[in-house]
Amino acid sequence: MIGAALACAWWWVARNEDVAPLPRQTWAQTGRAALDGAWALVLPAIILFGLKFGVFTPTEAAVVAAVYSLFVATCVYRELKIAQLYQTFVTAALTTSVIMFLIAAALVSSWLITVSEIATQVVDLLQPFLGNKILLMAVIMVIVVIVGTALDMTPTILILTPVLMPIIKSAGIDPVYFGVLFIINNSIGLITPPVGVVLNVVAGVARIPMGDLIKASWPFLLAELIVLALMVIFPSLVMVPAKWFGF
Repeated sequence: MIGAALACAWWWVARNEDVAPLPRQTWAQTGRAALDGAWALVLPAIILFGLKFGVFTPTEAAVVAAVYSLFVATCVYRELKIAQLYQTFVTAALTTSVIMFLIAAALVSSWLITVSEIATQVVDLLQPFLGNKILLMAVIMVIVVIVGTALDMTPTILILTPVLMPIIKSAGIDPVYFGVLFIINNSIGLITPPVGVVLNVVAGVARIPMGDLIKASWPFLLAELIVLALMVIFPSLVMVPAKWFGF
């Protein structure tokens, strides 16, 4: 659903900005492109397979992905020369430092939220909505969206999960359903200004003004929020597929 919503957003952006489409490729050209990109296409398969079957943890998956990408770039495609490795590592370190500074700032914000006992106030705020599951979920999602504008994904999860889970259970809401919406909401928070870790990283890497990036991301942010709202109003959109996979 999120993929379809983002596709619609791309269609709207392309239609309104008069983006010229690329020439249509023949089946032979498509086949050659798929063959040339086979080594790159294997990477997500390795990550998903390893995580699914417990071969490695998410952190170890990042290491595997980095080593595999380095091997393919230097030995298979030969687009990365050995002499370029030093500058590549320096660039990666600079990009990582930007992300780490953002995470550090988010941790300071999370400490302030904890010290000010905002979590306790959130519990008191949600008490009147316990009788209506949809209304309760709507209010929680609004709160998470607001928190996501100021905090990174990890601090938000660590702070709000222990606070919200007892409320969810007491209201009779399926934890799997809540978990899906909660994680989707937190991922949306990665592109919500003013903090928006992903926005900051993209702005730094692409060297474009943050204001221009925020303006360009609104159609996609709105598309994801619409999907989130539909999942709140119609829980079966989440729970029916979840039952297919044994959840």
